[in-house]
Amino acid sequence: MTMFHFFNCAILTFGPHAVYYSATPLSEYDTLWTSIRAAVVYLVTALVKLVCLATFLNVSDSDSFDPYQELLKAVFGFIDVAGLYFALTQLTHRNISQNHKFQAVGLGWAFADSVLHRLAPLWVGARGLEFTWDYILQGLEANANLVFSISLAALGSLMWLRKNKPKTLIPIIYACAGIVATMPSITSYLRRGLGWHLPKVVGFELFSSLLIAFISWQLFVACQRPSN
Repeated sequence: MTMFHFFNCAILTFGPHAVYYSATPLSEYDTLWTSIRAAVVYLVTALVKLVCLATFLNVSDSDSFDPYQELLKAVFGFIDVAGLYFALTQLTHRNISQNHKFQAVGLGWAFADSVLHRLAPLWVGARGLEFTWDYILQGLEANANLVFSISLAALGSLMWLRKNKPKTLIPIIYACAGIVATMPSITSYLRRGLGWHLPKVVGFELFSSLLIAFISWQLFVACQRPSN
């Protein structure tokens, strides 16, 4: 039963990544290598961010919300944006359109994040004798992160790859990208500052990810329309 619970949680956590790749044109255009390289860029970016966090953040015994520490975390969160910029603009993407490029990069980015932050807790905790909903909620959180990552990659492609976008949409694009980049600090405030429990936080993340995805899609469609 414990291994069955582990496999269920693992499929919930990592399965949507495989489903997204196989159910979209990404598999037809063989973008797996692009996703793998984006995942490698994410791992390097995560290492740089970890070094910065370990250098500048203080270790606190309490679980209370510290605005100064969370502000630093939010600033360091933009290291992910720099890594995503590198993945979108510096990696070579042969025979891949802009639409498929940001999806492949976002998919690899999200998968690497799930492996780095959720595989070990699942392996250690989900195989425990006592059943808990926490790992199922972590799987749902990974799904929200998948949507966030692809949305951020879409917004990044609009910021850095598309030149002829309407000027009125530029502030909205940057504002949405900033919200997605600081989402970890937002959820940390909900947990520590407002005392939200994990189910409520995960529900907020799922709703926010769908909202951001819808806005990103509308912005992408608007920027693809020919200018008058």
